[in-house]
Amino acid sequence: MKAARLYGPGDLRVEDIATPGPPGAGWVKLRVDAAGICGSDLHNFRTGQWISRSPSTAGHEVTGTVIAIGEGVDRFVIGDRVIADSRFWCGECAQCRAGRRHLCVSLGFVGEICDGGFAEQAVLPARLLHVIDAAFDERVAAMAEPLAVALHAVRRLPKTAGSVLVVGCGPIGGLAALLLSRTFAGPLLVADRNLTRCARVARVTGATIVDLNRDAIASATANAPLLAAVEATGSIAALNQLLRVLDPGGTVAMVGIFHGRLDIDPNSLVEREIGLLGCHAFADELPEAVRMLGELSEPLLALIDQEIGLDELPAAYERLLAGRSDGLKTIIRMRQPVEQS
Repeated sequence: MKAARLYGPGDLRVEDIATPGPPGAGWVKLRVDAAGICGSDLHNFRTGQWISRSPSTAGHEVTGTVIAIGEGVDRFVIGDRVIADSRFWCGECAQCRAGRRHLCVSLGFVGEICDGGFAEQAVLPARLLHVIDAAFDERVAAMAEPLAVALHAVRRLPKTAGSVLVVGCGPIGGLAALLLSRTFAGPLLVADRNLTRCARVARVTGATIVDLNRDAIASATANAPLLAAVEATGSIAALNQLLRVLDPGGTVAMVGIFHGRLDIDPNSLVEREIGLLGCHAFADELPEAVRMLGELSEPLLALIDQEIGLDELPAAYERLLAGRSDGLKTIIRMRQPVEQS
């Protein structure tokens, strides 16, 4: 079968490899229907930060169809359509026992701990799989996992009567804006250096596009102070700008993957009572994200950047790392049928 395998930083190869054998006890084999490219995939490709095996098949935003079931698995039947939880947790540490699997002390992810979905077939633990409506468009289903990440970040924000700003209209920021447009009472603002992408998110969500400066924010917020924000760029410069325009008492949900270190005066946080909230993956939001797919199908499809084949993945990485995208999600669709085994 064909798979995209990461050998090291900057070294991604689409290759023909052996088709996986029968799944072991507790595991399930899928025909991959679609998979999304995540910002963390690009970060790992660029830095190698999470490469624990070489080569490894990346891709954790996965939807597929069950084609084989391992011993002891009774929740699925052949032909079920499923999406995958990306988190690979231990189940034994204090955080896991408390239900906080996203904070597991040895947390890893599909595509790192085990091979992921940038392949024609994938074998995954049954505990990570959720059955979905067979009628769902596979492109929409592949967005369930990032939707759960965005939902977790949005839920971390306090309820406020002020304005909310999303900085970064990439996959998580754009999805956060979509969710906020349906749940937040105050004005919704979006900012991104990629103006074309920002305009698409604004069009789909009804948000107002702003620059990250005090005058622009003041003009857009009127009598609704900026008290909540989602930082989804991972840019130290963008976060510093955001902290300067946030009103006293404001909170930032930080969900971007950062490069570099933050140098701020902590007194500015103390004296203005600014809250910084880390948002890592998701907690228990994935089932709810799956339930939302039907009602969100139309805007989710409208936010897709490109649909590609597996052979086009290396070029897509290059394009996305260069910032050449006008949507928020590139989807890999597996066009070649795979024989069941």
